[in-house]
Amino acid sequence: MLLGGLKLLWSADLQKGLTTYQRGDYAGALSEWTPLAEQGNAYAQYSLGVMYDNGQGVPQHSTTALKWYKLAAKQGYAKSQYNLGLMYSEGRGVPQDYETAVKWYRHAAEQGYANAQGNLGVMYYEGRGVAQDYKTAVKWYRLAAEQGNANAQVNLGLMHINRQGVSQDYEAAVKWFRLAAEQGNASAQYNLGMIYENGQSIPNDYKTALKWYRLSAEQGHAKSQFNLGVMYAIGRGVSKDYRFAIETWKLAAKQGDHRAQYHLGFMHANGHGVRRNQKTAVKWYKLAAEQGNANAQYNLGLLYINGQGISQDYKTAVKWFRNAAEQGTDRAQFNLGVMYSKGLGVKQNNVYAHMWSKIAASNGNKNAVRVMENIMQRMSPAELSEARKLAKECIRKNYIGC
Repeated sequence: MLLGGLKLLWSADLQKGLTTYQRGDYAGALSEWTPLAEQGNAYAQYSLGVMYDNGQGVPQHSTTALKWYKLAAKQGYAKSQYNLGLMYSEGRGVPQDYETAVKWYRHAAEQGYANAQGNLGVMYYEGRGVAQDYKTAVKWYRLAAEQGNANAQVNLGLMHINRQGVSQDYEAAVKWFRLAAEQGNASAQYNLGMIYENGQSIPNDYKTALKWYRLSAEQGHAKSQFNLGVMYAIGRGVSKDYRFAIETWKLAAKQGDHRAQYHLGFMHANGHGVRRNQKTAVKWYKLAAEQGNANAQYNLGLLYINGQGISQDYKTAVKWFRNAAEQGTDRAQFNLGVMYSKGLGVKQNNVYAHMWSKIAASNGNKNAVRVMENIMQRMSPAELSEARKLAKECIRKNYIGC
C-alpha cells in the first residue's frame, strides 16, 4: 500500500514536472524531477539526463547527463538506453566506444524502440562495434521502418536499390522512400526525385521528379538543389530558365557542392543567364577544383593559360591540367602533352609530351594523335621507346604520379 501510494505521488509530481517543462520553466521542472530521480524513478532520471544533455535549466554537462541516463538505462528505460548509445557512439561525455554503443542500442531495440532499431541497423551496415552484416542491418531497418522511422525507411530503400542484404527491388525502394518523403524527409524526397527523373522501375516523370526535388531543396538539401538547377537549365519537365538554375546552384554551392560550383563557373564563363564574368568563373572553378572536380580543374587550367579572369600563369595551368589528367580527363592529358611539347610551365620534354599525348589518344582524344605524330619527328628511337614505356606504366598506375 505504501509503495502504491508512493507510485501515485511519483505520478503526480512527474506530471507536474512535465507540465512545467513544456511551458519552458526548466528550473521548475528540474526542482520537481530531481528528488524523484534521486529516489530511483527512471523517467525522472531520463528527464534530468535530457536537461543536462541540452543545457536546459542547467549548464550543459555531458558527463552528468551520462550519469542520469545510465541510472535509467539500467532499469530498462529504452529512451535512456538509446541516448546512452548515442553518447558512446559520438564520444560525448565518455570516450567513443562503438561496442558499448551497440550494446545499449540493442537493449532499446529489443524493446521495440524504433530510433534504436534504426541506429543499430546503421552500426551493422557500417561495421562499427560489430561485424559488418547487411542482412542484419536490413532486419533492424525494417523493424524501425515499419514503425514509421523515416531515416530507417530511407536506408531500407537504399538497401533495396543497392542489393545490400536484400534483392534489388525498385518498387520496394519507392514504397519506403515515399513513406519517408511524405513525412518530410529531404533525403527520401531527393531519392524519389532521382527515381522519377531516371525512370528506374517506373516511367520517366519529370514533373513528379521536380516536385520532390523542390520539396527537398526547400529544406536545404544540396544534391536536390543541384538537380533542380539542372532540370531548369536544360528545360527538363519545365521551361528552361538559366537564372533560376543559377540561383538554385548558388544555394548548393554555398554548402560546398562541387558540381554546383563547377556549373556556376561555366555559366559565368560563358554568359548563360548572367553577364559574362571570367573573374567570377575563376572563383567558382577554384572552389570546385580544390574539391577534385576534374572538369573545373581542366577549365581553370585553360583560364590560367589564356589569362582570363586571372593573371596568365603556365605553371599553375600545368598543375590543374595534371590534377584533371590523373582523373582520366583526356583533354587535360592532351593539354599536358602540348605544355611539355612547347615548354610552357614545365621544362620542354619530348618524352613526356609524347607520353601524355599517347595516353590522351588511348582515351579517344583525336587531336592528341596529330600532336603525337608531330612530336615523333623530333624524337630519337630511344626517346620514343622510353615515351611508350612510360605511357604504358602511367596507364597501369591509373595516371597517378606520372
